[in-house]
Amino acid sequence: MPESVFAPWNDASQKPLIRFRNVTKSFGDFTAIDDLTLDIYEQEFFALLGPSGCGKTTMMRMLAGFETPTSGVIELAGQDIAPVPPNKRAVNMMFQSYALFPHLSVYENIAFGLRRGNMPKQDIDDRVSEMLKLTRLEKFARRKPHQISGGQRQRVALARSLAKAPKLLLLDEPLGALDAKLRQATQFELMDIQEKTGTTFVIVTHDQEEAMTVASRVAVMDEGRIMQVATPEHIYEVPESVYVADFIGDVNIIKGAASPVGEQTYQIKWSKTAAPLNAVSDRPFSEGQSCHLAIRPEKVGIHADRPADADNAVQGTILDIAYLGNISTYHVELPGGQIVKAQTANTRRVSRRSFTWEDTVWLSWTATAGVLLAQ
Repeated sequence: MPESVFAPWNDASQKPLIRFRNVTKSFGDFTAIDDLTLDIYEQEFFALLGPSGCGKTTMMRMLAGFETPTSGVIELAGQDIAPVPPNKRAVNMMFQSYALFPHLSVYENIAFGLRRGNMPKQDIDDRVSEMLKLTRLEKFARRKPHQISGGQRQRVALARSLAKAPKLLLLDEPLGALDAKLRQATQFELMDIQEKTGTTFVIVTHDQEEAMTVASRVAVMDEGRIMQVATPEHIYEVPESVYVADFIGDVNIIKGAASPVGEQTYQIKWSKTAAPLNAVSDRPFSEGQSCHLAIRPEKVGIHADRPADADNAVQGTILDIAYLGNISTYHVELPGGQIVKAQTANTRRVSRRSFTWEDTVWLSWTATAGVLLAQ
């Protein structure tokens, strides 16, 4: 039996843990969140992704109780949380700065919230030990925060946030202070801890790779609105707008006018001199409707000669080459000035470049490789 896929958002019988219903938040004349409706389910690792100032931290602060909605309702487990003070919510927040107490040991930092809740001493010891084990910090229990590394401090903050077993843990740019290699390792640790505890995690990040790695679903935000909510794979392969396609990963956007030529097949006029492009789309486009074709660089082939039988083939000149170790990205200028990126994997250890600057090359891709977008 294949393992069942975790996707409560596709099951009508599942009740969301968090519901934003027509939530607006204004600060004076500025609207930070604009009529936002969103469901987040139990045990999800949910990412709010967007540029600075798009409203993602405001959403998180409303969940934590540090801000109240100007209008609309936020529910947690079916209850309107607006009247519930922050310390009474089954919600915990882990801040970017970690906010550890410098004079307390790792053990005491984790125990702090439990002591305030008047938990019996034996239960506190048991719970702290459990958290130290979960975050692999047993050996560091007696150390102070300044005696451990940044990655370990991050795990202390996580252990402290999870100690009171919240229904929901909010993580505000939790890996921002870590270097690239440590970030990557910590992303997998976070996923592992989230899975073991079954706690619902909501993470705020502007790092698309981080969101794509850790999240069960991603909400891409812009100017207080959610542009698309979907699994990372769906966001990458089936973006619903040019904004989302452009925000996640690398993409080529070719503007043109669509003409239907058969069932779900279109020709796109995009250049006065070049032949139309062919694309398949399950979104309907009318004759002459303006459109954008979004194609990921790894789906574009690069060739010395015109490939036979290609759905789409365009000729251009290599303008730039970015060698990234595992892949090379070629920036190819087409006759109309449009630049299209093509990516190739460097599978052999030492490979002589087949193409170099100012070479004339052919680019090709299939009719199904691109996504046809209206806006």
